[in-house]
Amino acid sequence: MSEGGPARKALLNATLRAKSDVANKVVSMFLHEVSKQISSDLNQKRGKANYASLLEEAFGNACPYCGEPLEAGRLVVEHLDGMNRYRLGFHVPGNVAVACTRCNHEKRRDDQRSEERSLEATGWESFLSHSGDRCDSNCKTCKYWVERWPDLGERKQRLEQALQRIRAFRQRFAGLFASIQVIREVVRKDVEELYRECQDFATVRIDRMTASVMGELNSRTDIDRQARETADSFTSPPANPPPKK
Repeated sequence: MSEGGPARKALLNATLRAKSDVANKVVSMFLHEVSKQISSDLNQKRGKANYASLLEEAFGNACPYCGEPLEAGRLVVEHLDGMNRYRLGFHVPGNVAVACTRCNHEKRRDDQRSEERSLEATGWESFLSHSGDRCDSNCKTCKYWVERWPDLGERKQRLEQALQRIRAFRQRFAGLFASIQVIREVVRKDVEELYRECQDFATVRIDRMTASVMGELNSRTDIDRQARETADSFTSPPANPPPKK
């Protein structure tokens, strides 16, 4: 396998992603905790039944992105602005919806684009802006929507309709999102530091634990080998038995 071959790159990227996943999870936990405080301080707690009614009123029993009917086992709680270091979304009314698993999975891919590579400022707007005529031919999110609606005209119309539905829904919480924007700017630097610290900790801790485990395994292997050699010395006949007298 060559040093720069695709297989080697895939393996290295998998290791880097695993460490990033740890940091991303901690960032999400932090944003969840901040969300609790936001809801409490701004008196934005809503009963689940009441909020579910608002979602049904806005989107029916359909995915807010693709508009396909939601099916049990193929739906997931969705954050329109993802709870990650790029989008800095929160678990608050107006940002929580229910989407199909396919759109949720594809949007998570788009959510990992840095701010410079994102098509729009918000996660949901960026996801719904991949109409196929704004990115290069390798964009997987564009391909996702092309597979849904091959015709460009229909695709742009459907995506725009989804954008309008979500904008109308979030408009109900305009006051909250004005406050959220301020909070976002406050936590942005802390989130970046938390992400880097988690990655550094994971790297150092994993390397240390790996060295410890391998040292222990090597030690046990040496002990087992010595024990086997000792046992063999009692059971094996001498290499050159003495001549009979």
